[in-house]
Amino acid sequence: MPLARTHAVSLLGLRGAMVEIEADLSANLPGWLLIGLPDASLNEAKDRVRAAATNAGVELPNRRFTINLSPASLPKHGSSFDLGIAMAALGAAGEVEPASVERVVHLGELALDGRLRPTPGVLPSVLAAARAGFTIVMVPAGNAEEAELVPGIRVIAVASLRDAAIWHGGKYEPEVVEPILVPAPSVPPDEALDLADVIGNEDAIDAMLVAAAGGHHVFLLGPPGAGKTMLASRLPGLLPDLEPEAALEVSSIRSLSGLPVGRSLATRPPLESPHHTATAAALVGGGSSVIRPGAAARASHGVLFLDEAPEFSSAVLDALRQPLESGVISIHRANAVAHFPGRFQLVMAANPCPCGQYGARDSDCTCAPFARRRYLARISGPLLDRIDIQLRVPRITATQLRLAAGSHRMTTLEARAKVEDARAAARERLALTPWTQNSQVPGAWLRGPQARLGSETTASIDRALERGGITMRGYDRVLRVGWTLADLDGASTPTPEHIGRALYFRKAMAS
Repeated sequence: MPLARTHAVSLLGLRGAMVEIEADLSANLPGWLLIGLPDASLNEAKDRVRAAATNAGVELPNRRFTINLSPASLPKHGSSFDLGIAMAALGAAGEVEPASVERVVHLGELALDGRLRPTPGVLPSVLAAARAGFTIVMVPAGNAEEAELVPGIRVIAVASLRDAAIWHGGKYEPEVVEPILVPAPSVPPDEALDLADVIGNEDAIDAMLVAAAGGHHVFLLGPPGAGKTMLASRLPGLLPDLEPEAALEVSSIRSLSGLPVGRSLATRPPLESPHHTATAAALVGGGSSVIRPGAAARASHGVLFLDEAPEFSSAVLDALRQPLESGVISIHRANAVAHFPGRFQLVMAANPCPCGQYGARDSDCTCAPFARRRYLARISGPLLDRIDIQLRVPRITATQLRLAAGSHRMTTLEARAKVEDARAAARERLALTPWTQNSQVPGAWLRGPQARLGSETTASIDRALERGGITMRGYDRVLRVGWTLADLDGASTPTPEHIGRALYFRKAMAS
């Protein structure tokens, strides 16, 4: 029967859906018909497949091929279907074993010379195939290491369409070709940025330690040269190594973004620092036909650092409000909704005014009061209300510099050990809940019978709430930071001092 089928994967966000590729060979006028809701790049696959097969020496018969991509209602895009279409067509033509083709998931783009190009998104695609019950996946040689990161899957790496046809029983003589590879990832070690390099600003160092221990968001306000960028760039080094599930998610996002993954899953939290000219699509993700992850998704389980935050468009900044609450980035389009993980730590840094010198001890501000208010008003109140720690960072003085010269300063490794102990205490306390970090715990639970604190402990934030100094959301976030401070100190419950310091971290920017 001149009919063969195989499978490929259609990605929407990080979720993959299995697609059955059917190829029918008929005696009608020669040509190719591709059906099943392909996009423009996928519709061009028929030309790539025909040229690649000819140049690889596995030429297809000059007859009518009808290629169906099922389910037909599922939008399909990209060039990763090329290999599957080619193998289904060769199976229908009798050049390879149809039964062999049917049991394998095929992923890969064909070059016109018959070689296979590495394609983005192979890791989440192979993961989707494994979850669907498939055990064999054929990928380009350049994606082999990435595909092998998924356990329980047999990965067949091929350099060309001819090699793929031979593996499936094609009667062809092997030909050695140079495989198309991807560059190896170059990730600088965290230890290159040590917390001990930060001099002075003990409150800011403590704030970053608290942020790392509890997964809290941070806003740093201060003049140029105060060390805001230095502090933010060292936060990923304070975070513990990624859990296996988080490592798989981070590596999948890298793969989907077209970044090299390497021979092992990512073990360290990522850091993303987009430029202030970034659009909403660049920050949270987007696209018309192909939805790609933005910087916020790539920063999942790590740190998203927005330097010079008031210079970002207000609409771009407000696009982060929903991910900050839900931990999920949802991109809606007319025919589909893509979801990306969005559980990142947001660190924003800003100057206090356009000239940057307002409040500095050693220089004068030249900005009018209205200009100062308008500058910081670019960061909306609802967004700021979602930031747990809001701290003013002053420039260090010459006296602080001299005093710090002979003193011991906490290193990144020492701080990470304290963070790991604090997170272990939080996990133990929250073992019977769906949460693992203090920043994830809802306020209703913190104010409920499970974790309610006495009125003498919360007196400071009760007064702040009554006077309008903090909102109800801010009240809950102060409680979260208070619990993190208690975990860092090894206390079973927060004390009035912990809650007072948490309120200071929340309101120090106004001081």
